[in-house]
Amino acid sequence: MSGTSKSSRAGARPFLCYVTDRRALSPDDSSDTRASLSRKIETLVAAGIDWVQIREKDLFAREIGGLAREALRSSRAAAERGRLAPRIVINDRLDVAIASGAGGVHLGEKGLPARAARSLLEKSGCVADFLVGVSCHSRESVTRAEQDGADYVFFGPVFATPSKAAFGSPQGIEQLTQACRSVSIPVIAIGGITLQNVDACFAAGASGVAAIRLFQEAADPAALIRALRASAR
Repeated sequence: MSGTSKSSRAGARPFLCYVTDRRALSPDDSSDTRASLSRKIETLVAAGIDWVQIREKDLFAREIGGLAREALRSSRAAAERGRLAPRIVINDRLDVAIASGAGGVHLGEKGLPARAARSLLEKSGCVADFLVGVSCHSRESVTRAEQDGADYVFFGPVFATPSKAAFGSPQGIEQLTQACRSVSIPVIAIGGITLQNVDACFAAGASGVAAIRLFQEAADPAALIRALRASAR
């Protein structure tokens, strides 16, 4: 499974995922938020991010596909420069992920089951190196996702964060630890991740972290990514 590992404690490179939210971007010279997001993705790809999850739920399929194709161009450019090409993952829209040539789809806990996504992928012929991930908010949903054939899960919110307030109180490090111990697939911590608490996530067994604001608001993305990787050592 490309780009992930069971546990960063085993010495593997920690997995870092930028989850997009163009509406939360700081204003720039452009009134086109999609163009601003494409530039942000390009910046983070150049800084060394591992994955980009395009999570723009209010956009039409054609618009999400356009963002995906631009992100894939940035990823290929990174590969041409001799860097590891980041994986581009689409939130929820399996059809868009397949059509755009993305590297995976990320499903909501109450959305399309991973098992159903796998069946659709087989019918489409798009199965090689295509990953299916699931957002989980309990240990039970983590084990269910693995049983359904998910390649990885996001678990959270681990800490308090405005973007995950709808999912209830923070799970905390203890629940993250239990989730990591309950499955063999990678568990990615999400929700309120900062430089001050990321080491606790890695110590709990998380294979990596995913975040919106942590990456989107970074003044120096490359320095942030280096610091996050150092926290897992």
